[in-house]
Amino acid sequence: MSTTGPWRKSSRSGGNQNNSCVEVRLSDGAPQVSHSKLPEDRPIVTVGSATYTGLLAWVKDHG
Repeated sequence: MSTTGPWRKSSRSGGNQNNSCVEVRLSDGAPQVSHSKLPEDRPIVTVGSATYTGLLAWVKDHG
């Protein structure tokens, strides 16, 4: 049985639906990254846990 969680976006987006930003979710335990501006035909990238952790660390250091 596969499980996919809801898309989540940064609280820094202000909750405004017009703001485009990166969204993430878990699908079968793997992080998936996408862009909120394209809700219907969005590209979805599945990344490994180490890659996702590295991305988060980079964003925290440069955000």
